[in-house]
Amino acid sequence: MTTVSQISPAIDPTTQGAALSDDANWWRQASVYQIYPRSFADGNGDGIGDLRGIISRVPYLAKLGVDAVWLSPFYPSALADGGYDVDDYRDVDPKIGTLEEFDEMVAALHGAGIRLIVDVVPNHSSDRHVWFQEALASPKGSNARERYIFRDGRGENGEEPPADWTSIFSGPAWTRVEDGQWYLHSFATEQPDFNWKHPEVHEEFLKTLAFWSDRGVDGFRIDVAHGLAKDLPEELPSKAELKAMPKDGTHPLWDRDDVHDIYAEWRELFDRYDPPRIAVAEAWVETPERRAKYASPKGLGQAFNFDLMEADFDAEHFREIVTDNLAQSAVTGSSTTWVFSNHDGVRHATRYGLPPREGRPFKQGADWVLAGGPEDGIDKELGLRRARAATMFELALPGSAYLYQGEELGLQEVAEIPDEQRQDPAFWRTTAEDRGWDGLGRDGCRVPLPWTREGSSFGFGEGVAHLPQPAWFADYAVEVEDGVEGSTLEMYREALRLRRELQTEETLTWDEELSSGDVLAFERPGGWLSVTNFGAEPVALPAGEVLIASGPLDADTEGAVQLPGATTVWLRRAGA
Repeated sequence: MTTVSQISPAIDPTTQGAALSDDANWWRQASVYQIYPRSFADGNGDGIGDLRGIISRVPYLAKLGVDAVWLSPFYPSALADGGYDVDDYRDVDPKIGTLEEFDEMVAALHGAGIRLIVDVVPNHSSDRHVWFQEALASPKGSNARERYIFRDGRGENGEEPPADWTSIFSGPAWTRVEDGQWYLHSFATEQPDFNWKHPEVHEEFLKTLAFWSDRGVDGFRIDVAHGLAKDLPEELPSKAELKAMPKDGTHPLWDRDDVHDIYAEWRELFDRYDPPRIAVAEAWVETPERRAKYASPKGLGQAFNFDLMEADFDAEHFREIVTDNLAQSAVTGSSTTWVFSNHDGVRHATRYGLPPREGRPFKQGADWVLAGGPEDGIDKELGLRRARAATMFELALPGSAYLYQGEELGLQEVAEIPDEQRQDPAFWRTTAEDRGWDGLGRDGCRVPLPWTREGSSFGFGEGVAHLPQPAWFADYAVEVEDGVEGSTLEMYREALRLRRELQTEETLTWDEELSSGDVLAFERPGGWLSVTNFGAEPVALPAGEVLIASGPLDADTEGAVQLPGATTVWLRRAGA
């Protein structure tokens, strides 16, 4: 059996050279690999992924060919929301590692030419955070309480919450404390919202951003970036009134214009470093124009667009999304972002094997998982073919591409997790008929990765993984795909290598002759083309050198190359 060290030997970061340039624009067309640390690699055998595990896999990441790693929360946490309930913003969870190991990881990544982006969670803390514990021990109206959003309740004795609002994870958005006041939590009860009108909150996060920047972090992913600024009147609106309010910069809770004053402060700090630290906003907003504000060079500089995550595998829809987002990035001077899978959604290899979502964001997949699993209405082979084609499409686009751990293996979503082993509050705080998000919550995309075809956790670690891995994970292990021509892993490696080689200006030109019906083609500077067949029937390809294809190509009776359905090819035109 292949061992962990044979797949990805540990490295000594002190022997690594300075492989990073000082290019301030490195992020504009970077390929970024998201690591959910508790599920990537377990270095000490306790069933939980850790920094030691990540360090051991740096050679794997380097061979994959990514430009940066985005590390999801690794801070001390009770895991009420997968680490997005933070106890201490300037430390490492002891179950994941130490600050010394964090420094070692940064050195190892940088030595391999890979930059590091870390998650920051500024909308809310954990209820175990020292500030919130101080707030609970302090009286009404105290400075400690003012760092959060506390209100008196309604009713004769304040027994009713200040408003009938519902949290993102369902259930009330207000929780009562011992002295009768209530605090706001937009997400889980264990995640009290900060009051960003308080100057100490500003100061605390500037210290946090500087703390990690000084340790070599290259950038930050800002969680719930559209939620920090709030303006709550004395008499709070009802849930129905709140829902009816436009999210045009004036909403009491979401996407307020004044949130950008916070990010202007952050930008001043980021620009003190050489090269400047980068940031990308997770901002679920109403329009591309609203999203563009987060990508301002005077603010965070870049913002996620999740449009392709919500799109069916459809040529017309993909073209519309790409055109709109490139236009918006041109307005801001930023570069756009592309993503198909992350820690919050059904993996796209599964999503594309299911019936079309038809405009139902975050609900596609619910019927499948509630029905019992992959055998109920999912075409896994078609889903993987489409996912590979979509990824090749993504990697050909100008802008930065965000990849989620395991997608390079073609991993499917895991539905078969016993209820008692699920961890996501999106599962536990909703009903069986409406599980929220994607059916059974988000645990299915957070199952620890398979590295070997055998072992108690398929090479994830020496012990049993913290979320159960299905037996079919053996077929997707790194060991199974490594070096195998045509495997999803090798396709990703070659596509990422070519992407680095071919990327130049951040422009594309739609090839109108080739783009028709189910076919979408565009040309990049340098004379190379990306052609995707979104349909089922093969189509003719123009003459040229095939650089890479997401699957086998066909030939017609006369020997001309044909592009099968659900396939993308990159080619260089003859004479280019």
